[in-house]
Amino acid sequence: MATIEIENVECVSASDGIEDEEIQSSSVSSSHLHPNNQYSSKPHSLLNSGIGPTSVHELLECPVCTNSMYPPIHQCHNGHTLCSTCKTRVHNRCPTCRQELGDIRCLALEKVAESLELPCRYYSLGCPEIFPYYSKLKHEAVCNFRPYSCPYAGSECIVTGDIPYLVAHLRDDHKVDMHTGCTFNHRYVKSNPREVENATWMLTVFHCFGQYFCLHFEAFQLGMAPVYMAFLRFMGDESEARNYSYSLEVGANGRKLIWEGTPRSIRDSHRKVRDSHDGLIIQRNMALFFSGGDRKELKLRVTGRIWKEQQNPDVGACVPNLCS
Repeated sequence: MATIEIENVECVSASDGIEDEEIQSSSVSSSHLHPNNQYSSKPHSLLNSGIGPTSVHELLECPVCTNSMYPPIHQCHNGHTLCSTCKTRVHNRCPTCRQELGDIRCLALEKVAESLELPCRYYSLGCPEIFPYYSKLKHEAVCNFRPYSCPYAGSECIVTGDIPYLVAHLRDDHKVDMHTGCTFNHRYVKSNPREVENATWMLTVFHCFGQYFCLHFEAFQLGMAPVYMAFLRFMGDESEARNYSYSLEVGANGRKLIWEGTPRSIRDSHRKVRDSHDGLIIQRNMALFFSGGDRKELKLRVTGRIWKEQQNPDVGACVPNLCS
């Protein structure tokens, strides 16, 4: 994804009002996690067969990819096993004895797996759940303790980790601006707005209410028309994101557009949020109108604020808790 050249962008965040100044895998190898982040899945309960937990776990580990094996589990004539994904990768040859694999299923090992209960692979990150062997994968795909993907949209970053690590990663590796406060006032300037590509500006991470929020602003083609879009993502899960709201406003010459919504969790990819049009969308003609002058230079001022919804115990309704 190309990056738009920003000729003049300044940012102001204020805690007591808006100031008028310019301004994707299950792999966790790149993540910053708990020191004990190997996710060794020791079986919780086994058949009364005298087989120890470690040996059973090793039996269910594919010798090629070292992942846990799930049906169909294949074996060669000598009894060596491997997972169905790796069977095609080794060209139907046993990686242990080099004999042809054929289509033999290891039904006994599949039955042993049915008897197991294992902890979630993210138990070292705090997940206390234990699941039957064949239910574990489904849970892990949506586990609230699984690491987050880097929310930076300007490149295909594969880094994963917890929120504090990703905040430091965004600041140190992606050089994203960090601001404290729940209001913002940006002015985006580009000399030739007619050169619109699919590109991304990600300017700021905001820290307020003890949480972190990512403000995105980008240009892309919507059908045949170029548009600009601004939206906010919450650095946490969707259930927490619903506790907050935000507004974005852009305008000039006596006209303005206002967007209000709930920030999306960074569990939703940047592309998913963008393609759902869940944010402030500005058509190019309108953006140039807001820019004033000869309409040959883009000068957009986007202001906004974030607030926390609080439950009013008297009436049972949510009332905004504004940052002051």
